[in-house]
Amino acid sequence: MPIHENLLGGPPPTHLPDDPEPREMLAAGTAPSDVAAKYPTSSLAWAQLADDAFEGGRVVESYAYARTGYHRGLDALRRAGWKGHGPVPFEHEPNRGFLRALHALARAAQSIGEQEEYERCMTFLRDSSPTAADTLS
Repeated sequence: MPIHENLLGGPPPTHLPDDPEPREMLAAGTAPSDVAAKYPTSSLAWAQLADDAFEGGRVVESYAYARTGYHRGLDALRRAGWKGHGPVPFEHEPNRGFLRALHALARAAQSIGEQEEYERCMTFLRDSSPTAADTLS
């Protein structure tokens, strides 16, 4: 039996393909809005915009950025074979943009009193990656 086989019978982990350019641009100090404009499918760029807006007290703006990153991430996950559930490991760096956007969406939802959305997103985050839930929260 291969060592990577899932013994619990659930779906295999989804690993998004690497897209290093947005990550490298952000690391080099490029404005997240410029990265999102150049790479609009990058969940990482939208997650960074959401984090920056939240830190600046612009919660509704953070919510909008996070929702965009979340939906871009769902699109990428589906293209990678994800069927709507199963692990999305935080340990795989290309997955982090989606997971960060999902966390940012939960955080902003809670801040505007949207408790059901907060709970749904936090459950989704924990189900996708307990490491992400622990690291980002």
